[in-house]
Amino acid sequence: MNLEESVESLKGIGPKTAEILKKAGIKTVRDFFYNLPKDYENFSAPTTIAAMQPGKVVIKGRVTAAVSRFAKFRRLTVTEGVIRDDTGFVKAVWFNQAYRVNQFKPDKEYYFTGNFELRNGRFCLMSPSAAEADEIERSAGLAPIYVAHGKVKSTGFKRLINNSRDRFAEIPDFLPTVPAGKRRESLFKIHFPKSEKSIKEARDYLAYEELFELILAAKLNRSENDKLESLAIPYNKKIEKFVSDLPFKLTNAQRGAAWEIFKDMDKTTPMNRLLQGDVGSGKTMVAAMAAYNAILGGAQVALLAPTAILATQHFESLSKRLENYGVKVALLTGATKKKDTLKSAIKSGEINLVIGTHALLTDDTEFKNLGLVVIDEQHRFGVEQRQKLLLKSPHGLAPHFLAMTATPIPRSLQLTVFGDLDVSILNELPKGRQPITTKILAETSTRESLYPKIRETINAGQQVYWICKAIDDNPSSEATSVKSRTEKLKKVFPDYTIEFLHGRMKPAEKDAIMERFASGEIQILVSTTVVEVGVDVPNSTLMIIENAENYGLAQLHQLRGRVGRGSVASFCYLLTTGDNQPTRRLRELEKSTDGFYLAEVDLKLRGPGEIYGALQHGALDLRIATFSDTKLIKQARDDTEVFLKKPENMLKYKELMSGIKRYQQLTTLN
Repeated sequence: MNLEESVESLKGIGPKTAEILKKAGIKTVRDFFYNLPKDYENFSAPTTIAAMQPGKVVIKGRVTAAVSRFAKFRRLTVTEGVIRDDTGFVKAVWFNQAYRVNQFKPDKEYYFTGNFELRNGRFCLMSPSAAEADEIERSAGLAPIYVAHGKVKSTGFKRLINNSRDRFAEIPDFLPTVPAGKRRESLFKIHFPKSEKSIKEARDYLAYEELFELILAAKLNRSENDKLESLAIPYNKKIEKFVSDLPFKLTNAQRGAAWEIFKDMDKTTPMNRLLQGDVGSGKTMVAAMAAYNAILGGAQVALLAPTAILATQHFESLSKRLENYGVKVALLTGATKKKDTLKSAIKSGEINLVIGTHALLTDDTEFKNLGLVVIDEQHRFGVEQRQKLLLKSPHGLAPHFLAMTATPIPRSLQLTVFGDLDVSILNELPKGRQPITTKILAETSTRESLYPKIRETINAGQQVYWICKAIDDNPSSEATSVKSRTEKLKKVFPDYTIEFLHGRMKPAEKDAIMERFASGEIQILVSTTVVEVGVDVPNSTLMIIENAENYGLAQLHQLRGRVGRGSVASFCYLLTTGDNQPTRRLRELEKSTDGFYLAEVDLKLRGPGEIYGALQHGALDLRIATFSDTKLIKQARDDTEVFLKKPENMLKYKELMSGIKRYQQLTTLN
């Protein structure tokens, strides 16, 4: 069987069905067999119709008199049928499921499960799921439930899978570390379950398969990086004078991370290090030390930032620190004037450190001796964009690479996804930083009670963020928009300057607003999550987040990190919608400001997608595996070590090697 063939090559899938499936991402035979059930309906303990009690029930019977009608006053299709067994009958009702009329054959028995409840004075079975009895009895009462894809509903996909039942035997082996036939056996078990135990066994194998691919990709990335050559930049003792001149004392975490970076840069293989530190932990100062050391070693440095305002902030901060030591620093953004002159200075080597946005990536931005690339909030850039900057080093040498992120990565995720990637962690806050006090408040009863706090903050010369979920008002949503909240606050505080900010504004508009806020001209900034990362306004000490239960934990923590960046005590208020009870993630955020602890909690609550999606360009998109299964992770890691000891495996297992390319793109920093 060729798993890369079009899904149309399978029995019962014509051009129309194939087109529907392709829109859902099921393009190949492999996609088809790996479209796994999202859940299972358990029909193993049916009751008779006569013995039914209100609540969820499972019954077995035949359907008669199924009809559909359109209910104008409710604007939906109502389908009704009568289910009979030897003890009696019951009316079944489905909404917007007109296909049910043609689903049931009068001479066939079906299993149904749904809620038996009182409706308009009569007990009915409401929107029951249905499965053919002979099919259910072959599978120990367990029926797979698939995600609906357009007109191909769960029952329709089940029928397509059943049509290909005999093709499972043709599925080729995939991994060298498991017994022959394990893959086809596991896929068959998960689509045609015999017991809950068999489902678990199948899931375990398929989870292992995914983890093996992911970990192998990370290891291959590391080995490929180790084949590259770079300029060895030794540690220069002038760094000690630079550090002693600082008006503050470095934390032990900053000193440790800087030393790890210096040791990496003194090698002829390029550094490939991720510097992760919680908001306000001093990543930029560590990057400044790395940049100065590289410049002392005769190399140029490029620092890439995702926004013009963040690039400008870095420029102002680093030029202030480094120009006294003879370092020439330049800023290159879309708004930079006399770009040609500046680019000539970069190409000649006159500029030691260039800080910029996407303007650094253009073909005409050339370097004389690029030895270190630093990318801030590196997840904001795609793989190709990052590689484009790394390729700008002349003489065939790869520059050293330092990525920075304020999104703490859980240790379990770090080890699995990034394999043997070098990671430095800043888990201390500089002295003088005040902890942020976080409180959960019920929106309806306390929004107005925050007004005195806002006045107190602004009268003390400080500033306020007010975060909203929506840009425009939506009648079907309880979320308040930035526009309407701005208008309401202007009425309450007519003497203050209040502006709004959101992602649909033009870059120049956003930059202008943020510059006015950073300068203190705007007292209250009403914004969406566009301020989540890369905005440093130490004078802002109060943040209010509306509809807080609608945000992920990592996102809330990043938003909160926009305050507490100076020496003044700061506050974050989480407003819950209506009278909703606080979620666990809100309670966790209220009690802790430790980003690494919160990242572990978030991993357990939401899975890897939210966290990983915030870290890298692309989505991890694991079908089954979870990063909490340490036993499977260890097994997969051990087995990839064995696999890599035999280079011939790379040629033998072609499907595996082709599949991990996607993961390599996601798990690489450079």
